[in-house]
Amino acid sequence: MRCRQCSSRHLMALHEISVGRPENPKLTQDESADPKTCLLNTMQEILLVHKPPTSRKVLLKICRVILSNGSKKMNAYAIQDDGSERTIILHSAAQQLGLTGQPEELPLRTIRQELQVLKGAAVSFTVSPIAQPTKRFHITSAFTAQQLSLAEHSHPVKSLKERYRHLKGLPLQEFKAVCPVLLIGSDYPHLITPVEPVRLGPHGGPAAIKTRLGWTLQGPVQHMPKDVTEQHCLFTSVTSSESDLYKQVEKLWQMDVLPWRSDKACIRSRQDQEAVELLEKRTIRVEMDGVKRYATPLLRVKNMPELKAPKEAVLSQLRSTERRLAKNPQQAAAYITEIAKLEKSGYVKRVPPNAVTNTPCSWYIPHHMVEHNGKNRIVFNCSFQYHGQNLNELLLPGPVLGPSLLAVLLRFREHSVAVSSDIKGMFHQVRLLPEDKPLLRFLWRELNVQEQPTVYEWQVLPFGTTCSPCCAIFALQKHILDHSQPGDDVQNSVLKSFYVDNCLQSFTSAEAAKKFVDRIKNQLADGGFELRQWSSNIPSTINHLPPESISSSAELWISQGKSDIQESTLGLLWNHQSDTLSYKYRAKDSRETTMRNIYRILASQYDPLGYLIPYTTRAKILVQQLWDKKRDWDDPHLPTDLLQTWTEWEAELPALQNIVIPRCYCSANKDTETSLRDMHVFCDASERAYGSVAYLRTEDQYGQVEVAFLTARSRVAPKKQQSIPRLELCAALTGAQLSKVLLTELNLPIRHTILWTDSTTVLAWLQSESCRFKVFVGTRVAEIQELTEQHSWRYVPSTSNPADDITRGKSLCELNLESCWYQGPHFLKDPANQWPECPSPKEIDRDELRKTGTHVQVCFASSDYSQFKTLEELIDFTALQGAANGNPTASDYRRAEIDVLQKSQQESFPSDLTQLKAGKSLSSNSKLRALTPELDIETNLIRVGGRLRHSPYLGPDNMHPIILDPRHPTTKLIIQSYDSKLRHPGPERLFAEIRRKYWILRGREAIKHLQRECLHCQKWRKKPEVPRMADLPPARLRLFKPAFHSTGMDCFGPYTVKTGRRNEKKWGIIFKCLTTRAVYIDILHSLETDSFLMALRRFTARRGKPQELLSDQGTNFRGGERELKEAFTALAPDLQSQLAKQQIEFHFNPPNSPHFGGCWEREIRSLKNALMVTLGNQSVTFEVLQTVLAEIEGILNSKPLGYTSSDASDSNPITPNCLLMGRLDASLPLTVYPQSELVSRRRWRHSQILADQFWRHYIKFYLPGLQSRQKWQNDTPDTQVGSTVLIVDPQLPRSLWPVGKVVDVHPGADTRVRTAKVQVGKKTYTRPVARLIQLPAIPD
Repeated sequence: MRCRQCSSRHLMALHEISVGRPENPKLTQDESADPKTCLLNTMQEILLVHKPPTSRKVLLKICRVILSNGSKKMNAYAIQDDGSERTIILHSAAQQLGLTGQPEELPLRTIRQELQVLKGAAVSFTVSPIAQPTKRFHITSAFTAQQLSLAEHSHPVKSLKERYRHLKGLPLQEFKAVCPVLLIGSDYPHLITPVEPVRLGPHGGPAAIKTRLGWTLQGPVQHMPKDVTEQHCLFTSVTSSESDLYKQVEKLWQMDVLPWRSDKACIRSRQDQEAVELLEKRTIRVEMDGVKRYATPLLRVKNMPELKAPKEAVLSQLRSTERRLAKNPQQAAAYITEIAKLEKSGYVKRVPPNAVTNTPCSWYIPHHMVEHNGKNRIVFNCSFQYHGQNLNELLLPGPVLGPSLLAVLLRFREHSVAVSSDIKGMFHQVRLLPEDKPLLRFLWRELNVQEQPTVYEWQVLPFGTTCSPCCAIFALQKHILDHSQPGDDVQNSVLKSFYVDNCLQSFTSAEAAKKFVDRIKNQLADGGFELRQWSSNIPSTINHLPPESISSSAELWISQGKSDIQESTLGLLWNHQSDTLSYKYRAKDSRETTMRNIYRILASQYDPLGYLIPYTTRAKILVQQLWDKKRDWDDPHLPTDLLQTWTEWEAELPALQNIVIPRCYCSANKDTETSLRDMHVFCDASERAYGSVAYLRTEDQYGQVEVAFLTARSRVAPKKQQSIPRLELCAALTGAQLSKVLLTELNLPIRHTILWTDSTTVLAWLQSESCRFKVFVGTRVAEIQELTEQHSWRYVPSTSNPADDITRGKSLCELNLESCWYQGPHFLKDPANQWPECPSPKEIDRDELRKTGTHVQVCFASSDYSQFKTLEELIDFTALQGAANGNPTASDYRRAEIDVLQKSQQESFPSDLTQLKAGKSLSSNSKLRALTPELDIETNLIRVGGRLRHSPYLGPDNMHPIILDPRHPTTKLIIQSYDSKLRHPGPERLFAEIRRKYWILRGREAIKHLQRECLHCQKWRKKPEVPRMADLPPARLRLFKPAFHSTGMDCFGPYTVKTGRRNEKKWGIIFKCLTTRAVYIDILHSLETDSFLMALRRFTARRGKPQELLSDQGTNFRGGERELKEAFTALAPDLQSQLAKQQIEFHFNPPNSPHFGGCWEREIRSLKNALMVTLGNQSVTFEVLQTVLAEIEGILNSKPLGYTSSDASDSNPITPNCLLMGRLDASLPLTVYPQSELVSRRRWRHSQILADQFWRHYIKFYLPGLQSRQKWQNDTPDTQVGSTVLIVDPQLPRSLWPVGKVVDVHPGADTRVRTAKVQVGKKTYTRPVARLIQLPAIPD
């Protein structure tokens, strides 16, 4: 094999390695080649292949997994490949799982640099580790490939464990000669990255890696040629060139999309919200050169990994740039000058050597020079890839903060006096935060290759980072919002008339424009934004400015993306001397006519106003026709007729320079407040395209009318053929959206908005209700009716409709100022009473009306009764098969029921049925022998013989019920039918009702089994599965700590207290020590934060400051305590922040889970019982209530802890008072202790002795009693994500309990799931598992 570039004997991918490097000066010490370093080039991919000795083999990360799709499962082997950008599954495995998905093509670049396009589909499934089948990970958009080209692999675990000690004791999987069917790439990093430290062995040995799919091996093994197969290397990557091409295609077809979004689409995405929150939180002002400039953060993604790119990563690119510059001295001088200019301006800064090595997180970006329109420009490649990391991919782009270019241009054309300027180096006026600067480093040495490269660091936002536009616009808008009043003209200009750094503004007079220029120039200068390049069609508005601030050019080239280095063939120009808009065209080098070059020319067009749409739509229709021909991108052999059409279209491009339109919508004498303005939108469609065009009609006080072109939009008709009325409706929808955009963006007062169409069918549809039509027509009619008024639609003849030019196409020479396309139809200059009238109403097309009726589906006969969902469906199907004329009668239905039962007994009891028909006795092992079965001669059904034939009170069916097998599908349908008719009763009620006609073997068991699968039965009768009682939390076991070290808190009440002649509400608050069970009770005067904090201060003063406070979220309060619930929930955040200042940790239990706080809930119950016995329902004074609560506190603190013995010789049980007061009860004297214990040099040891005695009794007698679980002793299955659950709400009847879906689970310390997040509708609730009832999956 020979290289196509140098004809040597090596692969083309190894060309640069084989030919060697050119003779360059010697490398410095820092640039010495490292054999472990792989230097990548961004323009091409280089693959280095090294073949080790044959005795050395390499193990890949392969593990055994379970693949599942619904009920289908399969065991398989998966390879975890960090070098693959896409997860791939073998097509045969996808078929076995029944996977289907959207067809997709995957372009791949082979080692020979040849492009291959694989065809497959994007499928979704779940993967589970073989050791934990219940743990599932979802894989979405995996590509199905016909083959993975993977060799067989073996992991001889037993022999490896004998050789390598670091592998012993690990649950490694041994397999031999297996082929993986699943390749998991880096698009699922959580499945292939280690979850524990990697176990490394000796040099040359394999490493053991634990991922979420289990333990696996990776690395070399020595001298094991028999068990390990040959080496294999797989690298999957989407080629960047084809990806850029696809983006260019998407850009072409999105070019005519309006900047209009519905109200639902205006909601920012989660990433955009994160970006704005980050900017608002961390943007600051820093003083530089006497000016307070803004500094914004880089918009990093959440949980951004640590970026670390050494200097060596970009060193090869620096050398490549230096080699190119050495061949071009002019570019080299420009390069050196530009870098020096950046350093002199303070935009970049040299990094001291000690700071380079001490920075933990840094990223180096390469740079190179490009030539654009004859100008040299340095490009910093922030999308540089190193070890799979990319800075731009880890930065959020942020939302679009400014207006669209179309909106800016529409407002720029409103008035007769126009002014424009731009901000000097807008991105470079915004500083970076210190922690972000190390991520934007680069190397430079002024082409002195003998020297070591100097490290530079960006101090400002550079061009090239994803977030730079958003950050710069945010800083500009924040400055103007902080330093101006709402409604101020400067503020409105920055928010509505700035497109990135360009200001385009229009005014009614030169005086207003001049004042505006001075104000905005000074106001933006205070934030470091210098406006320059001023131009105006009235020179007096800017003549007072310094000459260097005024543009020397008579033209302003308005472009969409200044940072885009791709050359544009079309551009919109404003000539401020003639005050006109025109198009500029630069001829490109002639290239071969291929699909790629046609797309390149079309995508490089620039027509934000849509004036050229009649011309460009012709080319888009041509592209659609070429696409239907399925030509390759670089195929030069295009169809002759289409090639001729393209050649003619391309030959007209130079005529673009002749198209000139006035900037302002009207002349200066009509630009007044007294003029009346109407907007007219025309719509039309054909088989190939549809679109709309808008005009502004201005009428002055003398009745003189001027009509001006506003904007236009078009779309190529879809490939799926639609009727002309439907396409006309699509055009009408485009016109409605266009009118909405114009009304939103224009500042001019619009008196009337009139929309025109030449389709009487569309007008008839718009006069009717949208619900009458089919989906296609109904949805579009509904949207048009929502956007526009019904009376605003009118009819226009096709000959007078300017939108007809969109569908038919026009040449450039026909788009002049005298054409109907620019001026609109002639009748717009006439009075409204002379405008066209709609002809007689047309009858609505009945083909588009929504049809309603009964749909009967006839199926072929089938013996599989399991396909029917109900018994009625089965009998209907059977009766329809037996009906003579297709209309079953009552006798047909009776016969069908008997046939169904006969079929069931034939399949369930074949031998019994044969013996009964022959008149023989049943065999001794027959299941029916105890029922004495008989054969019904009329129906040939087996019935129960039984012993009740002489009962006069039983009917035939009750006396001789039909025998059924519980496992047959027909039996299940019968049970389901009875269950539904009886409204899902209990099993005994259902069993008794079925027994009247059918005798089902093991009937109760069959009924219970079906009701366990019935959603309605489970909703009415199933109980929550409470997990096993958890271990005691640490807060309950704080031994040898002061009382109330860990405290539970709750409120109760309210209680009515007499205060003079009025009654007031008071609440109680209880603090309970979770370890010693001591309580403290106090009174709250209100439910405000201050009242809580004062109660806490009283508690702290008497019992000491707790280390942690626990409480529920108030959802357990019922009935009249609703206000307590709401107030306590509202207090939670404020209270938590106040407690944090006092160094008290505050924890909340999950909502609606009183058993989480059962420790203090039990004391509240005892307290309420004591209050009810003492006070009843009478109102008392505050003093009485306070006294009663104090006495109840003493009673609760006197309760013994543990068992109270009846033996008088046993010691008294301890109580919380033993620790609080030194005695068992508040009414008892202090305990007398031996003199030997009390004699001490320090009398304070007396209290220590009492505390030690308490804890000895606590540990010896009370603590062991906490071992047993009083309830919730059984293990229950954990609640899984995706489960359907019924949320228990004791405040509602069971029929109103909400049904939700589990979206997240929260395991406890024992790994058992005890709380879960449940989604009900659009809301999410956190509930304990004890309040959730597992339901069967809800059918679609």
